[in-house]
Amino acid sequence: MNSEIENAIISTVNSLSPESKADYVGMKVAVRKSLEYLEIAMFPEFTGKEMSTCIGCENNACCSKSELRERRMSAFSKAAVQLNNALRCVMDSHEAESATAELIRRIPGVRHVLETDIEAAYEGDPAARSTDEIILAYPAFKAISIFRIAHELYLMKVPTVPRMMTEYAHELTGIDINPGATVGTHFFIDHGTGVVIGETTTIGEHVKIYQNVTLGAKSFAAAEDGTLVKGIKRHPDIGNNVVIYAGATILGGNTRIGDNAVIGGNVWVTHSVPAGRVVTQGVVSSRRPAESEGEV
Repeated sequence: MNSEIENAIISTVNSLSPESKADYVGMKVAVRKSLEYLEIAMFPEFTGKEMSTCIGCENNACCSKSELRERRMSAFSKAAVQLNNALRCVMDSHEAESATAELIRRIPGVRHVLETDIEAAYEGDPAARSTDEIILAYPAFKAISIFRIAHELYLMKVPTVPRMMTEYAHELTGIDINPGATVGTHFFIDHGTGVVIGETTTIGEHVKIYQNVTLGAKSFAAAEDGTLVKGIKRHPDIGNNVVIYAGATILGGNTRIGDNAVIGGNVWVTHSVPAGRVVTQGVVSSRRPAESEGEV
């Protein structure tokens, strides 16, 4: 290498800030691997390299209950190691071990809620041929699965890692759900690309969202010194049995979409919508149309 170039590199490296003590590169890898193993632990019959041994087996005979249990045990063990390693970058070792154990204990509840999401996707998408297809092929289910895991860590007040998880889902699927959002059962995102759901959003049960929907903040409160005020309600509340069509933008911490409402495509909503109403371009109707009357 040319000596001038080499000297420039040495000088530049020496002038940069000291490196962090934490292994954040390793942390990022560990977070992603923990999610991979947790996915296997929750759905061992669908995920993991081990599934290749079942290809061609009649009636999946090789996937016995004992083998699935062993696969699940192995996946949980590997997930625990990876998650604990990641958490030790942002917590002390005792806190990291406790948080890892607590998340493992919460996984059956996460799996139960995800089963309702699978049901909602199958019932809400006429193109879905089976519930298995939802798990195997739907990017929105991948994003929701990761979100629901990350949300548990968020509730446990684990720093950084929950956001890393949902941003990984964002990278994979184009769906951005902040781990702080509260989302009820039977949640379905159809297509999904471009969906954004902010931190203080609440979503009820049986809600269906299409692509390019934003549930965001209308404005940001600032302190006297001009810095943004954190930890306040900024994003909308979505009731039960709501449908939000493609391209809709709903903003503001005081905005509530009532139960059974329909928000049409490409509308901009910054005020609350009463229950049962339908909002289209510049129009609020008095009732939600029957399914036979077509989509908004």
